[in-house]
This record gives sequence, C-alpha cells and structure tokens, in this order.
Amino acid sequence: MFCDQCEQTAKGVGCTVRGVCGKDGEVALEQDQLVYQLRMLANLVNEAQGRALDTTQYDDFIAEALFATLTNVNFDPAAIHALQLTAFNDCRTLAAQTGEVPDDLELTLDEFLARLPETVVGLGTFSRDADVDSAMQMLLFGLKGLCAYKTHAARLGERDAALSAFVRKALLAGTKWDSQTRDLGGWLDLVLECGHANLKAMELLDRGNTGHFGDPVPTSFSLGHKKGKAILVSGHDLLDLEELLKQTEGTGINVYTHGEMLPAHGYPKLKAYSHLAGNFGTAWQNQQKELPAFPGPVIFTTNCIQNPKGYAEKVFTTGNVGWPGCRHCHGHDFSEVIAMAKEMPGFAEDEPAREILTGFGRKTLQDAAPAILDAVAQGKLRHIFLVGGCDGARPTREYYTEFVEKTPSDTIVLTLACGKFRFYDKDLGKLGDFPRLMDCGQCNDAFTAIHTATALADALNCDVNDLPLSLVISWYEQKAVAILLTLLALGIRNIIIGPTLPAFVSPAILKIITEQWGLRLMSTPEEDMKACLDRKNNA
Repeated sequence: MFCDQCEQTAKGVGCTVRGVCGKDGEVALEQDQLVYQLRMLANLVNEAQGRALDTTQYDDFIAEALFATLTNVNFDPAAIHALQLTAFNDCRTLAAQTGEVPDDLELTLDEFLARLPETVVGLGTFSRDADVDSAMQMLLFGLKGLCAYKTHAARLGERDAALSAFVRKALLAGTKWDSQTRDLGGWLDLVLECGHANLKAMELLDRGNTGHFGDPVPTSFSLGHKKGKAILVSGHDLLDLEELLKQTEGTGINVYTHGEMLPAHGYPKLKAYSHLAGNFGTAWQNQQKELPAFPGPVIFTTNCIQNPKGYAEKVFTTGNVGWPGCRHCHGHDFSEVIAMAKEMPGFAEDEPAREILTGFGRKTLQDAAPAILDAVAQGKLRHIFLVGGCDGARPTREYYTEFVEKTPSDTIVLTLACGKFRFYDKDLGKLGDFPRLMDCGQCNDAFTAIHTATALADALNCDVNDLPLSLVISWYEQKAVAILLTLLALGIRNIIIGPTLPAFVSPAILKIITEQWGLRLMSTPEEDMKACLDRKNNA
C-alpha cells in the first residue's frame, strides 16, 4: 500500500505497510479500486445525462462512496467490498441504458478488480511528472472532503446539479475518459475550482442544517453528566443525532455528544430535547483513553473512529462508517443501541461540571457584525483570530493551546472543528459584550467564518485580506484539505498552517502557494502572533 492523504502519514512521506490510522493493505487497495470504479461510473453518468436520464441516485452514491475512503471513516473490508459491488452494478445498469455493456463489465466483480492495472488504481493514469501528480492528489483529496459535505447536504435534501457535474469532471480528469490535456497550470486551476465547489457544498450543508434544525444560537452546555442510562454520539451527522433523540425520548436515557457533535447543542431543534444532557470526552484522538469509561453504548456517525480494542462490543456505526466486528445501524434504526443502553449501568450519580458556550453560527455573527465593526472603529477590538481545524495526536499541536492563551485581551478568537479541543474549555473572559472565545461549529462551518469575513469586508469596503483577521489552521484529513483549497480559491492570504505541511504537495507547488498566497508553516506562538498583529497594523 501507499497512502499519504492525511497529516499523520508515516515519516511525513507515506504509509507503506499499514496506515498510522489503522488501515491495512487490504482496505487501502479496496479503497483505491473503488475510486477507479467511481471514475468509470462518473463517465457513464455523463453519458446518461446526455440522454436526459435522471442520475441523482448515482451522483449521491459517488459522493457517499468517495466519503467512505476518507481517513478514519471505514476500515471494514466487507463494507468497502459492498460499495465496490454497488458501483459495479451501477456501471452495468447505466452501460445497458446508454449503449452496449463493455466486455470488462461482463466479468464478475472479482475478475474485474483483478484486471485493474496498478497504473490506473487510485489517482488515475499517472503523468510521470511529480508536480502534476501532486496536483492530481490535491484534487482527489480535496474532492473527498467536498463529497463528505455534499453527502451530508444531500441527506438533508440539499443538492446542486452543477456541483455533481464538477465532482464527475474532477474524477475523470487525467483518466482515459478525459479528452482535455492540462499542463501544471491547468491542473492547479482545476484544484482551485475544487475549492470554489467545496464552498458550494458547505453552503448547501449550512442551508440544510439551519433549514432543518434552526440557526444556531449561543448556548451553554455541561461537561459533566447526569445520573441515569446514557448513549454517546460522535461524528458530524446531526440528522442521526436527531433521530436518536426522537427514539430515546421518554425512555429515561440521556444522550451525550462527543467530538465534532458538540456544536449540536447550539441548534434550537436539537437542544429542545431535554435529554440531550451534555458533552462527554474531548477530541477524536483521545477516544481510546476516554470511551472505555463511558457507561453506555457509543455511536460513530461519520469519520474519526479509531480501533475500539477492548470496547468494540458497545460501539455502533452508521452511514459511511465501518469497523470490523462493530454493529452497523441501518436506516436510522437505533433499537439495538437503545436496548444496550438499558442493559448497561449508565452514570451512578450526577456529576456537575463547568458549562461552556457553543452556537456562534452564521446568523449570530452576522447580527453581531455592526457591533464588531463599531468595536474595531473605536479601537476596542484590535484583531480577530480564527484558530481551528482538525485535532490530532502530535505534541506540537500544543502550539494552538499556547497561541490562544497568548492572544491579547483586546482580541477575539473564533474557532471551529475539533481543533477547538486544544482550548475549548479556556476562560478568555469577555471583550465588551463579546466572549473572547466563540465556537462557530463543526469543520463545515468554515462557511460561517468565510461568510462573516466577507460581510465585514463589504461593510468596510475593503478586501478580506485587509481585515484585522488572521487564520491559524490545523489540518489532519481531507475535509481540511478541501477547506484550505476553498480559502486559496477565494484569495485568502497569509494563512498559518500546521503542524506539518502536506506530504503530497511537491516542492514546486509549495513554492507557488507560498509565493502567491503567503501560506506558511507555523513557527512559535509568539513569533506568529507578532507577525499577525504587525502585518495588520501596518496594512
């Protein structure tokens, strides 16, 4: 195997024996084969579109299947094989509808997969140019992140035909089905197009979340727990959480959030459930230390699952998630989870703990914009830092804790995604009526930050890069890659990123990004803080 799609990849180069995430060679190969199958399916969908056939189900499947190949999503070879079989049968169906079924689709699935040459697995046909191959990887990994958001949006009824068309275009780029020849500049243009497309995917998901669950509002929630039976929900899928809350209402079972599910407490429709009791645990990488102590079943709704060694019997998965031996909930049926919760001990006593805030969503920040602008004009608010992204296990990620702790008292920190767990429980006090630390939500809520920055720039009649705003970003997996591509596509400059640079970015492409966008690797909190403040003060 070879995999370099995440931040923790072995030796900063690539995992070749077993993924640091726990992925083995069998799953890695199946996922690469699946990507190739999705490229083939994308071509057949284009042909079907030319015949005015409805391809919605196939476009949804392409995104869902690509989502399953993200880091820390699906480690179950049987589940990936099932996706391969669906892709194979979908290709057969569309081929029959649009023309003759080619010989390779007359084979069995296993025969078909065995004939795939290594040069077309995964990325597609390699260019033999290291920089072009790097751009192709940037595109594929960004596309995987985009498809995670696209899938969540589709589950909430939000779709966009142009977005689906881009996914197919990006999948086909560089393959035998692509008639276009690109130089490195053409590939980088396509990478930036992926960034713009990801903004659309995040907008659709924002519309789905706020339309279904209401606009998030600042809400305090407990880090403690209540006496009684309990279920823990991790991941990102708010629809799964809502269905579980419905099915547990009146049962005496309390539901707790974990990881990126934490921002659910800010949504009016979700927080209306009195048995949404609080948040348990911290970031995804701590689950093996924290989850064994949870006295109830645990549900993983999206990525971030780790090997549940020693407690797999109480772990359930939904949607795209899979781990060998763990039970999977289909169709929002949580009856097995609820039955287990009733059998397990639950919490023996109440344990009060401090409460923290979440829910600083798009509308809340938009409504606060005039007051923010006034505070800037009066010199009361010197700077806004967006510090967030993915968390991970590297000790160097303590940088983000130190950075936030060292922010001056006349500045505000916006945060989102699981990177917040490095400092989410810090009391930074207030700046006037504003808490100095504001949680904007999940990783997809980068749309909130972008929307807020754009609104402030419009109000001040300036460019976003001229705002007293700095982005200090941590990355880990492919959704973070997609968000970074969005920021670059929008022309956002001088982003600080860490803890390491992506292994799949070639030196030549890194030079281009550094020169054109000023992207740079984090140094020390003190140096980076000074650089951010000096740059804006002298702007």
